Formats: sequence, structure tokens, C-alpha cells
Amino acid sequence: MGCLKQPAFCKMGNSYAGQLKTTRFEEVLHNSIEASLRSNSLAPRPVFSQLYLEAEQQLSALEGGSRMDNEDEEEEGEGGPEPNCAPNPYQMLPPPEGCCTTDGFCQAGKDLRLVSISDEPIDVPAGFLLVGAKAPSLPDHLLVCAVDKRFLPDDNGLNALLGFSGNCVGCGKKGFCYFTEFSNHINLKLSTQPKKQKHLKYYLVRNAQGALTKGPLICWRGSEFRSRQTSTSVGPCSLFLPPESAGPQAAFSSEPISGTIPGIPVGPQQAGCAASHPSLAAAVAPAVFNGKDSPKHQQLVKTNPVAVARPLALGHGNFPYLCGNLNDVVVSPLLYTCYQNAQSVSRAYEQYGASAMQPISEEMQLLLTVYYLVQLAADQVPLMEDLEQIFLRSWRESHLTEIRQYQQAQPPPFPPAPGALAPVTSAQLPWLAGLAASSCNDSVHIIECTYSLAEGLSEMFRLLIEGKLAKTSYVVIICACRGTAIDSCIAVTGKYQARILSESLLTPAEYQKEVNYELVTGKVDSLGAFFSTLCPEGNIDIWLDKFHKENQGRISSPLTASSVTKSSMLDVGGAPVCTSYNLEPHHIRPFQLAVAQKLLSHVCSIADSSTQNLDLGSFEKVDFLICIPPSEVTYQQTLFHIWHSGVLLELGLEKEHMTRQRVEQYVLKLDAEAQTKFKSFLQNSFQNPHTLFVLIHDHAHWDLVSSAVHNLYSQSDPPVGLVDRLLNCREVKEASNIVTLHVTSFPYALQTQHTLISPYNEIHWPASYSNGVDLYPENKKYFGLSEFIESTLSGHSLPLLRYDSSFEAMVAALGKRFPRLHSAVIRTFVLVQHYAAAMMAVHGLSQMKNHTSVETLEITQNLINSPKQCPCGHGLMVLLRVPCSPLAAVAYERLAHVRARLALEERFEIILGSASSGITVGKHFVRQLKLWQKIEDAEWRPRTYLELEGLPCILILSGMDLHGESLPRSLRYCDLRLINSSCLVRTAVEQELGLAAYFVSNDAPLEKGARNEALESDADKLSSTDNEDEEPVTEAGAPSEKRSPVKRERCRSHGSASSSCSSKASSSAPCGESSAQPGEQTRSPLPCGPSEESRAPGERQRPQASQGPPSAVSRHSPGPVLQPDSSLKTSQRGAPVLGTSSSQLPSPGSSSSSTAPTASTLVLQTSQCSLTKALRQPPIVFLPKLVYDMVTSTDSSGLPKAASLLPSHSVTWASSFRPLLSKTMTSTEQSLYYRQWTAPRPSHMDYGNRAEGRMDSFHPRRLLLSGPPQIGKTGAYLQFLSILSRMLVRLTEVDVYDEEEININLREESDWHYLQLSDPWPDLELFQKLPFDYIIHDPKYEDASSICSHHPSMRSEDRGMSRKPEDLYVRRQTARMRLSKYAAYNTYHHCERCHQYMGFHPRCQLYESTLHAFAFSYSMLGEEIQLHFIIPKSKEHHFVFSQPGGQLESMRLPLVTDKSQEYIKSPTFTPTTGRHEHGLFNLYHAMDGASHLHVLVVKEYEMAIYKKYWPNHIMLVLPSIFNSAGVGAAHFLIKELSYHNLELERNRQEELGIKPQDIWPFIVISDDSCVMWNVVDIDCGGERSREFSWSERNVSLKHIMQHIESAPNITHYALIGMRKWSSKAGSRQVREPFSRCHVHDFIILNVDLTQNVQYNQNRFTCDDVDFNLRVHSAGLLLCRFNRFSVMKKQVAVGGHRSFHITSKVSNNPVAVVPAQYICAPDSKHTFLAAPAQLLLEEFLQHHSHRFFPLSLRNHGHPVLSVDCYLNLGSQISVCYVSSRPHSLNVSCSDFAFSGLLLYLCDSFVGASFLKNFHFLKGATLCVICQDRNSLRQTVVRLELEDEWQFRLRDEFQTANAKEDRPLFFLTGRHI
Repeated sequence: MGCLKQPAFCKMGNSYAGQLKTTRFEEVLHNSIEASLRSNSLAPRPVFSQLYLEAEQQLSALEGGSRMDNEDEEEEGEGGPEPNCAPNPYQMLPPPEGCCTTDGFCQAGKDLRLVSISDEPIDVPAGFLLVGAKAPSLPDHLLVCAVDKRFLPDDNGLNALLGFSGNCVGCGKKGFCYFTEFSNHINLKLSTQPKKQKHLKYYLVRNAQGALTKGPLICWRGSEFRSRQTSTSVGPCSLFLPPESAGPQAAFSSEPISGTIPGIPVGPQQAGCAASHPSLAAAVAPAVFNGKDSPKHQQLVKTNPVAVARPLALGHGNFPYLCGNLNDVVVSPLLYTCYQNAQSVSRAYEQYGASAMQPISEEMQLLLTVYYLVQLAADQVPLMEDLEQIFLRSWRESHLTEIRQYQQAQPPPFPPAPGALAPVTSAQLPWLAGLAASSCNDSVHIIECTYSLAEGLSEMFRLLIEGKLAKTSYVVIICACRGTAIDSCIAVTGKYQARILSESLLTPAEYQKEVNYELVTGKVDSLGAFFSTLCPEGNIDIWLDKFHKENQGRISSPLTASSVTKSSMLDVGGAPVCTSYNLEPHHIRPFQLAVAQKLLSHVCSIADSSTQNLDLGSFEKVDFLICIPPSEVTYQQTLFHIWHSGVLLELGLEKEHMTRQRVEQYVLKLDAEAQTKFKSFLQNSFQNPHTLFVLIHDHAHWDLVSSAVHNLYSQSDPPVGLVDRLLNCREVKEASNIVTLHVTSFPYALQTQHTLISPYNEIHWPASYSNGVDLYPENKKYFGLSEFIESTLSGHSLPLLRYDSSFEAMVAALGKRFPRLHSAVIRTFVLVQHYAAAMMAVHGLSQMKNHTSVETLEITQNLINSPKQCPCGHGLMVLLRVPCSPLAAVAYERLAHVRARLALEERFEIILGSASSGITVGKHFVRQLKLWQKIEDAEWRPRTYLELEGLPCILILSGMDLHGESLPRSLRYCDLRLINSSCLVRTAVEQELGLAAYFVSNDAPLEKGARNEALESDADKLSSTDNEDEEPVTEAGAPSEKRSPVKRERCRSHGSASSSCSSKASSSAPCGESSAQPGEQTRSPLPCGPSEESRAPGERQRPQASQGPPSAVSRHSPGPVLQPDSSLKTSQRGAPVLGTSSSQLPSPGSSSSSTAPTASTLVLQTSQCSLTKALRQPPIVFLPKLVYDMVTSTDSSGLPKAASLLPSHSVTWASSFRPLLSKTMTSTEQSLYYRQWTAPRPSHMDYGNRAEGRMDSFHPRRLLLSGPPQIGKTGAYLQFLSILSRMLVRLTEVDVYDEEEININLREESDWHYLQLSDPWPDLELFQKLPFDYIIHDPKYEDASSICSHHPSMRSEDRGMSRKPEDLYVRRQTARMRLSKYAAYNTYHHCERCHQYMGFHPRCQLYESTLHAFAFSYSMLGEEIQLHFIIPKSKEHHFVFSQPGGQLESMRLPLVTDKSQEYIKSPTFTPTTGRHEHGLFNLYHAMDGASHLHVLVVKEYEMAIYKKYWPNHIMLVLPSIFNSAGVGAAHFLIKELSYHNLELERNRQEELGIKPQDIWPFIVISDDSCVMWNVVDIDCGGERSREFSWSERNVSLKHIMQHIESAPNITHYALIGMRKWSSKAGSRQVREPFSRCHVHDFIILNVDLTQNVQYNQNRFTCDDVDFNLRVHSAGLLLCRFNRFSVMKKQVAVGGHRSFHITSKVSNNPVAVVPAQYICAPDSKHTFLAAPAQLLLEEFLQHHSHRFFPLSLRNHGHPVLSVDCYLNLGSQISVCYVSSRPHSLNVSCSDFAFSGLLLYLCDSFVGASFLKNFHFLKGATLCVICQDRNSLRQTVVRLELEDEWQFRLRDEFQTANAKEDRPLFFLTGRHI
């Protein structure tokens, strides 16, 4: 470990020189410490401020000086003269001219610093070693040198040749023969004589990841042994063993810190393995010589042999050299690191002004440590995290006042005096520590030294040898000899604690190596010999052989009897049937679908962000690759999931008949061959830029090692660093079509300060409940870690987490007997012995039950006997987790041997599971599995553990890491007693416990009552454990004998085969016979009774649970066997209880003697499979006691202690000063916590990503999905791929309206048609002769009133019933169309081509735009209209501005004569509301990139949101008075503005000599849902031929516009439009190219010709029909190009639907029916919050028959509508006439009208005009005016009372308040 220089820091308040006030002081101190010891809080309250000094003495504490460690003095102390003497002056030779003299570099300018070149390959000649030299100018760095090892000392500090031979590793210069010459070359810049002994300090070694790190001290003298080099292994110590490899993370763990600043603690990397494991005593201090100590003061400590390795943890100051038998001592850096970290105050507290506060003092740290050790129980091990929290709480409490002060007010003008609270001084410390330890029964022993730690250590070793520390677990040695500073050291002398802590210093590789060494060298033989003495008659193997010989003839096959039973069953009832065995079909659960949708929304949000990191619109399909750890079972499991999910077919990647080889293309096992496959994936992604590749990294917490390590170890261990090398390569990061998804149950190591994943890109599995509401109702409930822990709480009678106290006791005893063996070896051998003895006990050797534990006996019994309970022989799985592969092999061989000797080979299988190999199962069991799963394939073998469903087996799962293997539902016991409990991190603990995670059926909840059902009587059974308090009882298992009689009454006996036995009851009879026969007798030919079949599944399970043998119904089973007689008694006792259950079966005993009269009833009950209950109950988990305590105890936050452990080996805590995780934290908050408080180690792949916290350090296309183990993440991400693919397809498709034109059959005869079929443009003369087609053909007006044309006879048919208003949108027919390259897009579309057009650019701000006012007067409104334009800078060239002043003058218009093909002449106006996201305003592709002027017309209140989404679009903002207006207002203002602009442009260009008529007069008014445009190509057989063929194709809007704009005589047309697209369009619609009819949706308007025809600004609906009729009646031409069509997208938001009519007074916006839209004037009707015009139009559409009863379905007698078209509903026809002079109207002489509608009629309508029309008798009149006064005036002016009769009650108004200006109606009847 070596001499890291201790950072100097100011010691404030430690130099107190006063005297204590003894009497009062001792009393107060003793009381306070006693109170602290008895309190629950680990940290004493800050009472010390009262204890030491009076107020006037406190200021003297400020005078403490700074303590500096002087490296030069230290070196002098080694070299010769006393440190007080002046050093010898030494003159260095001047360096050669022009060479480099920079510190840390050689004279050739090459860097020699270890931190810089640790990862570089260095050529070391044979016989040379790399060593680290210390330069005085760089105290915190080592310089790397290559030195001939002959000139270096051996292990004893001897035999170094005099002189020197070395090479420079920087420039490669060789052959330095003098150290002086060499020191000059490497720029040591010494002020004293260069000596190799002084300056060559450390050996340099490569750690496990291949980085060069500081190794052991070079032992220049025999006395100065490398104390850090020792190992716990009993084998020979390697001199060059990297000391950091003692921690679980070997890589890069001791990289020196550059530039350590006084007062700042050592950073995480210098801590080495300090934070890599939680054990406190595994914590080391650098062995630092203090400069004040002379060499003679550095005593040598002779260590004497002791029984077991003793970790020594240095706390403060200097550590002496050790010599002697050093294999028994391990020196650890963790405590030193913890103290150092606690000296820093976290940045999180700087807001409280914490920089002005002192950190916790060294004395206080040590005192708190003593308090902590004192309260630890005998079987507890110190935890670093606990100690850090104690320090934090103590610091917080002592600075509470300051923190509150900073929280409440501004900081004071000067910082508070640090000495305000008097600290513990070094003089008081030993006495206080002794007082604290006085109450702990000598478990903590304090040794005070007066001179140096050496004497304390010597004293400790003496006491150890004398046996005086037998009860002592910790020895605290304190030396306060250095003035204000202290030296301290804690020795762990408790055998249990020392073993745990020393083993925790081993890396996984060293752990395996150590175990292997013990196995290979035969060290374990002593253990086997000991076991053989435990049996009454010697070796267990002798018993086995004896048993085998005795039973060989009789039990040739254990299944003979049951085979007979089976064959009889087949004869009677056909094939055996088991209702419990059903492999679940693969379906997506609601949770998985929800997670898949969350993933999809995150991908969409990446695409929607303005960063342009993902352009979803450019992808056509999805491809994927799943990367998994190199586990064969996980590989096969993933292939299985992909195959059954159907995702390949759905993504279109494979055809129907895909092969296994094809599926394998999509899964990458990260092994030696991975790189080739990954390269082809990258190549594929490069070649297919329009495919979105999803790279899924499953089990993403595995192998987070940096690729730099992979480069160093690529030959020996290919998988190391492979994830980083492949998934983080530049190609993946830069590919814009690759999205990386990390999937893991333990995301903590990916949530550090340097993570590549944005917190916004994390997806956490959702909670199932929120505020008591079940968010995702499922028929199964997930049972994970929190539920397992909950089962251990009081009130839950059946804990599913247990520990085996008898096993732990035996392990502890053997640990003391065999101190040299690793505890994992002892635990494994004990457990295997227990299983062997249990097998023998169950199979007839009942005396062996005393050599096993109750828990193991229970497991084995249920394993062996469960197949007997099922007609098909289904059994349960026992998982035996043996992390160490060599031990797993030993366990497998031993158990297989015992099984063979007991002739149980066909009862249950033993499977050795490891990552590198597949599953090996015996032929007999393969046949059974094939039979159960109905598999015909002769070659089939189980490839995943899931396929072992129902197989009775022990699965020995080996490997230090798990790789995501899933286990079947038949898993009943999870035996984790052998997991490595010394190396605890959160990921490891949760990963092991995740093996038992399980889905239970929701039908029968696992509450207290339900869990008790399956229990047998506890009258005759062993107590489940000898720890009665913590009863590990399960559904199956053994309740405590302390149970109340009531509870016992509810328990059922399950009889021999699977009930517990008491040692008394079972000792008299051989278990084998008493258990096997009844089970065989009770086989049932009828697997299931009729009463069971008829029950619901949930009901069916409960009686089974209450009657069946536990192994038959549950994954939780009872222990050893009961005698048949006792079982009969208990089952009879259980009978009345069964009668009360829902069961209709007779009450059975689950087994009986063969003569039992109840055998016939038993048949039905005992043939219940062990899988029956498996669906309802999770497995039972056995843990080591240490882990059990860790998981079940909670810290102050309420979380299990395991949650506060270091999250992963590959990260380190950023600070000791961190808060605890909180129980209330969500997964997102936990992520943010780890992102703040953890940092990656140098070996972590994220280590280089140092842009801490900055958004640009995150990779934009990287996501993290985390969820509990075994919950279904694979299914969720496969479902995500499916819906992502569907969405991409959906993004390239759009729903467009696809409706047939209406009223086609009502068209007139052929003289109405334009017959020149091949004309590209209409011939003006021909066209003028065409009559106007009044009939509306647009399908959206299917519910509108039809307009009568010239022939009343054609209107006689009934148009059918009206649709409901809410069906108007829903029932319209749509078709899904693929977007063409000429489509219009909404805001979600991003592509490279239109970035600039849209105004979004990754490197630019949003486009600037300016607001311009534009006013013009309009006589009809009687006022000036003020409009506002928002004009982006990029669009200003379309406008004319005044010079100077920049006032907007006009919008530029082109000339009619312009023939350019580069731009579109007509400005396009798109009125829009509520569609800022969904409106199709991106016309870049539709216009094929051509220049065009596009203006969005928006309401004032929506201006900001539209500007945000469309920053580069011109906006025309309507005045605020139109905020509630309809589309008519927008059309009106567009047209008026355009005409005004035409006048301005004519005036402006007239000055340039251009004629007014040459200015382009057209504008386009387009709906915001026009998505694509089509053209019909006609192939005519002849000019007048009836036969022609046609085809339709998609074209750009540019093509259509330029075609229309180039039409001859274009300016003679007032309105030009096109057909609405329909797939149902027949040849009739496209045959003639042009029609003179209504145009809608996309119109080209001549504002010059239509100057005097206005849109009705008040209209909400049908305003285009109204305008078309006005234009035609004015004698103007409307032309529809039938060969062009527009597709309209179905947009579900905004538009007309954004108007909601609600009550004005009511708070809740209840919808109001249209009948309530009008009311009588002055009535108390509820007023509505809607414009009067909207209420009028909606009312007339749905209820106009109230005004025009004669008109209903009377199309021959329409309603006469003057000057306007209002929709009166589909069952009433209207006839439109214009009152304007010279207007074109329908000939009305043939009509007798059934009604008259006068809407806001003007002065053109007079009495004489109305007299031209004829009305039926009883026809009705409706006059609509702005107010009641106008109503009366109109009646008088038009002389209506002459022909019409009015009544007072016939007056109405719209249901508006007076301030909303209602419209008034008057109805009358024709006389």
C-alpha cells in the first residue's frame, strides 16, 4: 500500500492546555456517556460543549497550529542525520543545454508520472522490475523507473547489490550505472546526496485490469517489512501481489492523487478498495513516517503466531513496521479512508455556510468509533456505511445552530468561532474511550500508549498470546504522544469478525483462487476427516455402502411401485393427467404494455426535442440486437422469448417460417466471438440509414469495466471490458439510427456522476398501486424483495426469508476449529453434509436426521416425496446457490454420489448450472419432460431452466455473477446459505434474492389467513429452528410450537410423505418405508374430482391448499415425516375445519395405512400436484445469518440496511457526508441520489465521461430501463419494439377522409358537362356556357340542407335520417395512406432537408422574428381594422417596408406575366385554431422545395404557442375581437386584407410602370388538414369516345399550382378548386376535366373579381357554401379541376371541434343539448357561454323543423333563403336567392315555398322583392335580427304583416346574456 503522504490540515481547538474541572466534569461526563450508550442513537448527543472548559478558556482553542507532514524530513530520518540537523548541501550538475527540466518528465521530455503512464504498455527487459521513485518537488507523484532487480533487496531487506543499474521508461535510454546520473536524467532535483534507498520507494505492479499501480514498499532494511503485502492466504505470499487487489475491485484502485491540497481529504481513487466493501476494519492507512519521528522512535513490532488472520485498521497518524509471522496480520486502509473522507464537508452543505465550520475532529472520530464498536452484538460485523452516518449525524448536530442560522437568514458578517463547542482533546481521549468501553463486557479493549503505536501493538500481541483477549472483538490502540495530533489503530481480534473482514478484502478472482488452492492442496481433507467422526459408526460413506448392499435387491428401482400404480392408472383412465401443469401461453401483461408505451414515449420525446438527435420520420422499419452476458442458459432463454413473442414477424424482419438460426442473428452473447457479429450489426446500420436499430443491452449492470482494461487482458479474458468496447464505440455513439437501451434490475452502477444516460431517459417499472388504486389490474401479483421482507415482519406468521440457526452454529464452531480454511469452504462442506444426511434420513436411515438441520430435512423430504403426490410425477425444484465454481463441482459430485448409493437416481435430478455450459439432464427425466410438455421432437433437450417446470431436481447454480437466468414456477426452495456474505454491495444482495422473485396468483392473496391454510398440525414435529424467536415458518412448513390453540385448529395435517416429523416420533421407524408406501398407495386414477372441475380457478385452489399434502400444493413444504398414526389423528382433528371451507370433498387424512377405510376418498385428494399451490405462493429463501440481518433490519430511514450499502463494486461514494436513502424515495429520486453521491472507479467504463452534470455529457440516444428481477422486462422491451415499429409505419401513414361524393345521381343531363375531355385547362367560352351546379357534392355536408336547383322534381326523394351531432366526426370514413414525398407535415416531422425551412437548427437559436402592425379601413365594419404580422427575418424579402422607419407597407405580389418555374405566385393563407402541433403547415416537401409565401392566420390568444412551434412561419394575427369568432371571420379578413394589399401593390408597381391588371390577383385559402395532392392521368380512346382509362398518382402541390397558375384566361375565374380525393371515385367524376360547381377546402381565390363579394364574418359552419353561392349569383365563374384532388387528413383536435358550448353560470362545464340553444326573451333560461351566431347555426342544424314544420322531408317545397345559406338539417331543402340587382338566381316561378328565412337582411331586400315568390298556405317565416328593435323595424319595412301572421309567443332569442349580444328570432305563419 505504501506511504501516501498524509494531507496536512489545520487543527483548530486541539491545543488546549488548561485543567479539567474534575468533580463536576467526571459526573456529567459519566452520566452523558451512560445515557448515550443506552440510547438507540448510535452517535452521542453533542454534550461535550458542557463538559470541558469554562467560557473564558474557549478562545485558546483557536491557537492550535497546523500539522504538516514533511516528506523530506521523513526521508532524512531514514537516511542518517537527525531530522533537526541541517541537511548536507548538495550541488546538482547543471542540466545539459536545451533539455527538459520539467518535474515529472525526463530530460528527453517524456512523462514519467505513474498517473500519466499507468495504462501505457512499457517494455521491461528481462531481470528488470518497475519501481516508483519519489521526487521532493512532486510529493504526490511517483515516477516510473525500470531497475535491475539484482540491485534491489529481497523479501528480508537483504542481498541487494551495491550500485545501480536502470533504464528510463520515458525515452527508452538504457544503461544508467549510477543513481546520481539517473536521478539527474529523471529530474529528481535533489537537495541532498542521491541514494537509491531514499528515493526508490515502491514496487509497481499491474492490477487485475492491467493498470500499473503502486505496490509494496521496497524493503531496504530487514526491519522495515512491507506490512501491506501480507495476505490471508495460507499459501506462500507473492512479493508482487498488488495490495489493492485485497479489495473486491482490483482495477486502478490505488492511483495516486495529483496535487493533494492541505485540508482536502484523499479522493475516492486514493481510497483504493476503501469503499469497495462495507467492512470497517478492512480499512487502511498509509504507513506514513511522521517527519517529527526519528528512526529510533520507529519501533519494530514483532508479531507472534496467532490462530487466525487479524485485520489491523489504522485510524490516524503513523503505523509502525511489522516483522515476524506476517501471514496472520492483514492491514487494511478502510478506516483511514473513512476518517479522511469525514474530514471533508460536502458541497451539499456549503449552502449553509459549512465552509466556515470545522469538520469533525480526529479525537471525536475515534471516540464515536469506540461508541459504535461497543454497541455491536457479538455476531455483528462493523459496517463502513454505519460509521459514516454516525459521523454525519454528529457533525450535523454539533453545527445545528449554524445550519439553522444559514437557513433562516443571511450569513452573519463574520463566521462563528469554530471553538465555540469545546472539542475532545487528545489528552482526554484515552480516558473517555476507556469510560465508553467500560460497559461492554470487554468486547472492546482500549490500550493507551505513551510513546508510539508500536508499544500498543506489542501489548496487544502479548495479550493475545496470553489468552486475555478471548472475549474481546476489537482492540483500540491510542497514542497521543505527538502533541496535538493522535495516532490510533483498531485491531479486530474477534475470530468471527476477523474472518469476515479479512475475507472481504479478497477480490472475486482471489476468492476463487484461494478456495481452489485449498481444494487442490488437500487442506479440506481435515474437514472430511472431522465429518467422518460425527457418525455413530464412523464414516457416512460406510453407512451408504451398507445401505446400498442391503437394499440393492429390494429397491432395484425406487419407482417400481409407483410405476405399477402408473400403469394401472393408464389402464383405468388413459394417460395420466395433471391439471396443475400448464405452461402459460405467452401474452403481454398490462404492466409490460405500460412500460413498452413509456419507452415509446421517451423515444418520441428524444425525437420531439429541438436537438435533432433522432429523426423518427426518416425511418421506415425497426431492427434490433440484444446483447446478453455470456451465459448459455440466458442466451437460449432470450431466443425463446423472441421466438414466442412474434416480434420478428411483426417487424417484418423474418417470414412466416423462420428457423432457429435466423433468430440467433438477433441475440449477441458477449463472449470471444461477439466482436465479429457486432461488426456486421454496425455495417448493417451503416448501410440502412432508413432503418432504426435498437441496441438492447440486457443485464446491463454486468461487465462495466473500461475497454482500456480489455486491451490489456484481451488474450487471457476476452469478455472483460467488452461491453464498453462494443456498445460505447464511436460508431454506435455517432450513428443517428442507433438507439441504445440498457435494461437491468440493478441500475445503480449506471447512475453515477459520470453517467452517459440522461435522468430524463430513465424508465422505471411503475408501481402497481397509487393511493390504494390498482393501476394495472392483473391476475398475478409480483412477489419481490420488499414482499419477502414484509413476510418476516410481526403479524405475518409465515416468513419466506429465513436463516438456519443450527447450520450457522455448526459453521461457527467449525470456523473456530479450522481457522485456516476459507469460510466458504466450511459452509459448503457443512451444507453438503446436511443434504447427504437428510437424503439418508428420508430414505430410511432415520438415525441420520440428527446430522442435518430441520430446514435441510424439510427441503429434502419435500423434494423426494413431492412426485408421489401427482399422477404424472411432477415435483419441485430446489435451488442451491454455490457461487464458487470449484465448490459447486464438489457439491454436485458429492450429492450425486449419495443419490446413487441411495438408488434415488430416478426420483430427482441433480443439475449443475454454470454460465459457460448448457443444461445436462438424464434421459429418464428428458422423457418425462417431453411427455409433460407434449413434445414430439426426438432430439429435444431442455435448454433453459424454465423448461424444467415440474421436474423434481436440485439445481446447483454456480458462478460469482448471475446472468439473468429465469427459474420455473416449480421452484420451491431457494437455498442461498452459501452466498458470499462477506463482500456485500447492494447489487450483489438484491441479485441473489432476485432469484426467488415470483408471480403469485391474485385469486388467493397471501395475507395472514390465507398463508396458514396449508400448515400441518404442529403437534408432532420438530421445531423449525432452535431460534424460537425468529421462526422461519412457511406455508408448507413448520409453525412454532408456541402457536395458540386457535391457530393450531386451522392447520391441516398433510401426512407422511411431506409432513414434518419430530425427532421423537420418527426415530422409531425407518423413514423410507413409512413415507414411500402411503404415498404410493394414494395415487389416484382420477386426477380431479367433478366438484373441482366446476369451481372457479380461485376457489379450486383453496380447498386443495387446505387438504392436499403441502408438497403437492405448494412451493413451500413442511419438514420431515410424520408417522401414519399421528397423521391420521391430526387429519381427523382437522375435519370440522374442512367442513367449513368451500370444499365439497370429504375430509381426508393425507395418508393412511393401506388398510384405511378412507382410501377411496384419499384417492381424490392426494393426487394433487405440488404445482397446484406454486401459482399462489413464492419460494422459501434461506439466507446466511449475516445477510438475513442485513436485509431484515432497517436503518433510520426505514429502508432495509442492504439498501444503504455501496450500490456496486465498480463505484465509490463521492463523499461520506451524504444523506441516507429515504423510504419515500421513488425510483427516479433514488437515481438522482446515486447520480449525486456515487462516482465511478477508474476501472468503470463511465470514468472518462467527466463532464459532470452537464447535459452535453449525456448521450442523446441512450435509455435505461430498470425494473425488479423476473418481472417481465424482456417481454416489455420486445413489446416496445413492436409498438415502435407500428408507430414508425404509422408515422409514414396517415388517415385521410375517404368518402364518396354525395348526390351524384342528381346531376343534370349531358349538356351540363364539359365534353372536351383532353383539355389541360378550361376553355373560357365553353366554360361560360356551363350552368352552375347548385347541388353540394362534398361528403362532409352529408348532413347539410340540400340546395334546390332548376328542376324541383329531382329533389323529391328523402335523404334519410339525420346523424347525431357527436357521430359527425366519428362516423366519417377514412383510409390509411402512406405519406408520399410530397406530403404536408405537422410539427412532429423533422428531417435534414426541411430543418432550415422549419426554423430549428441544432446550432442556432430560434429564428428571430418581428411584429408589424398593419391597418386598413373597411366600410362594412365601420372602423379601421388593425392586424398584426409576425415576420421572421428569413421571410422579410416577401414584404415591402418603408425607408426609413421599417414600417410594413405591403406584401409583394408577382405579375400575371411571370413564367418562372422557381416559385409559386399565389400567397397561401391557412386559417387555424387549436392545431399548433397537428396542423399541416410544413409545406416544404409539398412544394418540392419551391419558394412560396405561406401565412398562418391565428387568433390573438394562440399567437405565442403557434410562434413557439412554427418559428419560421409568417403569422397573421387576428384582432382580439375575433378570439371567439369562427372560420368565417378568418376567411373574411384574409380576403379583405388581400384585396387591400392588391390595391397597395398596384399603386406601388404602377410607379414602376406596371399596369394594375398585371398584378397577380390570386391567393390560396387552404385548410390546415390538407396533406397530399393527386393528379388523374386520362388515356382517352378518342375525343368523344366513351371508353377511357385513368390512373391516379401523387404529385407535389407545386406541380398543381404551377399548372393552374399557367392557365390561359386565368384571371377571368373568380374561384378555382379541386376535387376531394376518394378511393371510390368513379370514372364519372374524373371523366370531364372541369366542373362549374361548389369548391371547398383548398381554393384559389381571385380577390380582384370578388371585390364586392364578401365572406360572412359571423359564420362558423358552411361559410364556403354560402360564399360559393354569393360568388355565382354575382355572375362570376367557379371552376373545379376534376383531375386534381386533395387528400384531407383526419385531425382529431382543434378546428371547429374546439368550440364547446357550456352553461355560463355553472362551474362544471356540462354539455348542453342543441334544443336549449334558444329561449324566449326575458325568460329565466340558463345562459350559455358561446357566441350567438354559433348557437343559431347549431340550433338550426338540429331543430329547424320547429320553425319550418311544413318543410320537413318536403324537398319539392323548399325554404326560401334570401342572401344567405344556413344549414337547416339534411331533411329540409333550401332555395338560395340573392336580392342584389342583376344577380343570377334559380328560376323560382315553379316553386311554392314552404317557408321563408330572412337572416340579417339588408336594404336590398324590400317588400316588392318578396312579392315575387309564392308560398304554401301555412308556410312559416323566420326573421333573424341583431336586436328586438331591428326585428320590429324589419317587419314594418318589409310589410310582412300583410301576408304573415305573428304571435307574441313566437319571438325567441339565442340563449346568450345581454352583454353577449344575442340574436333575436320572430316566426310567423303565412295567411
